[in-house]
Amino acid sequence: MKKFFQRLTNWELWNFYVLYFPISFVWFWYCLRSGSFWFFSSSNPTITFGGFEGEGKKEMYDQLPGHLVPKTIYILHDLPFKEVQKKIKEAGFSFPFIVKPDIGMKGILFRKIDNEEQLLKYHERIPVEYIIQDLVELPVEVSVFYYRHPAEQKGKVSGFIDKELLQVKGDGQSTLKELVALHPRAKFRMEEMEHRHGHRFDRIIPAGEIFYLSYAGNHNRGAHFTNLHNEINEKMHQVFDELSQQTQFFYGRYDIKTTSIDDLKEGKNFSILEFNGCGAEPNHIYDCNMSLWKAYGVILEHWKALYQISRHNHENGTPYWSFMKGWNFLKESGRHFKMLEKYD
Repeated sequence: MKKFFQRLTNWELWNFYVLYFPISFVWFWYCLRSGSFWFFSSSNPTITFGGFEGEGKKEMYDQLPGHLVPKTIYILHDLPFKEVQKKIKEAGFSFPFIVKPDIGMKGILFRKIDNEEQLLKYHERIPVEYIIQDLVELPVEVSVFYYRHPAEQKGKVSGFIDKELLQVKGDGQSTLKELVALHPRAKFRMEEMEHRHGHRFDRIIPAGEIFYLSYAGNHNRGAHFTNLHNEINEKMHQVFDELSQQTQFFYGRYDIKTTSIDDLKEGKNFSILEFNGCGAEPNHIYDCNMSLWKAYGVILEHWKALYQISRHNHENGTPYWSFMKGWNFLKESGRHFKMLEKYD
C-alpha cells in the first residue's frame, strides 16, 4: 500500500501514457498544423524517421566524428561464434566490453561482458544484429540535450544532467535482495531485479562494495539524475554548435562520458556513447525536484522547437513521411522491441 501511494504521488513513477496524456493535444495540434501525423520525421534528415524510434545505431555512429565515439564493431546474430571471436581479435577488443542491439531502446539487452562465456551466451540468445563496443571507463557520465534551428548557426543546450547508474552499496551484512528492497528506486523494480539478479539475491555484498544493478544510464533503467543546468555556458554551446554543424543532427540528446564537467565544457576528453534523435525525452525533468507543471513546460518548449525544426527542413527539401510509411514502420518497430523484451 505504501509503494502504491508513493507511485501515485510521485509523477516521475507514472506510466508514460498517463504522464503525457494531459498535454497530448499539443502534439496533435502540431500534427494538424504541419498536415502530417509524422511531422517530426524531417527533424534530423540523415537519421531514419528523424530518430523517433527504430533507427540503427550504426547510422548515428557513422555520422559522428570518429575520435568522439567508442570503438565499435557490428555482429550478425547468426554469425558462427568462431567468426565472432576472430572479429573481436582483429578489432583489438579485450574484456570487459559492452554489447547492445544495433536497433534498440531503453537499455533493452544492454550488457557488460566480462568473459568469453558470457559473450557466447549473449550471442546464442540475441535474435538480431548487435554491437560490440569499448567499455568507456571515464569517470563522469552525463546527458546533454541540444537543438538548433537549421537556419541558425547557434543552437541551445537545453538540458545537462549528471547520471548515476542504478547501484547499491554493500554493508557487509545485508543480502543483495535486502539492499534492493531498501533502495529508493530499485525497490519499485523488484520483478526486474529478480529477473536479472535473482541468482545472486542471497549474496552478502561486502562493506563499501558497489554492485551495479544496471549499466544502462537511462531513466527507464533506474539511473539517478542530477541537474547541471547551472554549468551550461557559452563555451559549452560552442562545443555542440560545432558538432551539430558537422552533422545534420538538429534535435536530440547526447549520452556522454567524460573526464570532468570542465573538460566537456572545453570540448576535450569526452566520448559520445549515443545520440538519440527526435524521440529523445528531455530527461532533465527527472530526479531534479521539478514540479509536474514545470516539467510539462520543459516538454512543451522542446515540442515547439521540434515542430519548427521539422517544418523548416520540410520546406527545404526533406519530405515528411507518408502516413502509411510511418504507420508500417512503427508497427514493425513495435514487433522488433517486443521480441527483444522477451530475450532481455
